[in-house]
Amino acid sequence: MLWDIFCRVIDNFGDIGVCWRLATGLAGRGIEVRLWLDDARALAWMAPEGAPRVQVLSWPESAEHQPGEVVIEAFGCDPPTPFVQRMAQRRPAPVWINLEYLSAEDYVERSHGLRSPQFNGPGAGLDKWFFYPGFTPRTGGLMHALPRPDARRWLAGRGWGPHGNEQVVLLFCYDNPMLPALLRQLEGTPTLLLAAPGAAQQALAQRAAGGLLRGVALPWLTQAEFDTLLQATDLNLVRGEDSFVQAQWSGAPFVWQLYPQHDQAHAAKLQAFLDRFTKTAPMADATPLAALWRAWNGLGPWPERWPAREDWQRACRAWRDQLMIQIDLITQLQGFVDERR
Repeated sequence: MLWDIFCRVIDNFGDIGVCWRLATGLAGRGIEVRLWLDDARALAWMAPEGAPRVQVLSWPESAEHQPGEVVIEAFGCDPPTPFVQRMAQRRPAPVWINLEYLSAEDYVERSHGLRSPQFNGPGAGLDKWFFYPGFTPRTGGLMHALPRPDARRWLAGRGWGPHGNEQVVLLFCYDNPMLPALLRQLEGTPTLLLAAPGAAQQALAQRAAGGLLRGVALPWLTQAEFDTLLQATDLNLVRGEDSFVQAQWSGAPFVWQLYPQHDQAHAAKLQAFLDRFTKTAPMADATPLAALWRAWNGLGPWPERWPAREDWQRACRAWRDQLMIQIDLITQLQGFVDERR
């Protein structure tokens, strides 16, 4: 089979990160994939060697190709009109799927798998299906991560290993007014801070020397290397969607920065995840966790205390273990397509 995946690069590598992971996951199961991108520059460092059975093509060129058996538009990106017209002409018609954004909100379970008949426009006569990733069996699930038991050895091999009793913290974030408060907090504990390119490194460069914090500015890493990094740390501060999901597989404490929205829609999304997390993986005291997550997302003051380390660690592992029980997204996606063919 041939699958087409369309992606517009909007959110600072998050969209392309999800789509590259999906494309390579499908290819690893023997599926030929064409990944259509309007901006492929991030793949130069994210996946410099490419992947077998994955062909990366420029978005405008899609008008010259016939659609495959499956067409996925990531995050409602609307494939080009000429390509959709060819989809409508193809017999049998391709299975057309809109892969939506990840959320823990209740509407995801209600909306997952819904059919959207196309009554007009270039795709008239086709059905579009909504596929929602999620954290429960009534959703499309998540893309799983490979365990990397040698992650700490890999970290040391790159020269980024901790000294003595330092905790290892990854900082991958959007610009955030709470960055100075975070750095001050970390200065009180022996900490190796691994700062990803962008806002994290800018904050680290502006910080006055002092305290028990030692910072390292990371280079751009491939997706596989970044996955290993997430499993080598004691605390992951991550952003967007792809790194957020992968951080959960590490079983280490994590803090999520959502893409900020002017209408504060990210506040409801954040609370929905916290509610689900603390219900599934109860903590002795979840109040500091909620306060930290809200502060990091600009929704409250910086907390006076952080979650107790052992309690937080135990909850994150329990959360990971219940996610592992669920069927992964790629397996569900393949089954979803087979039912509709």
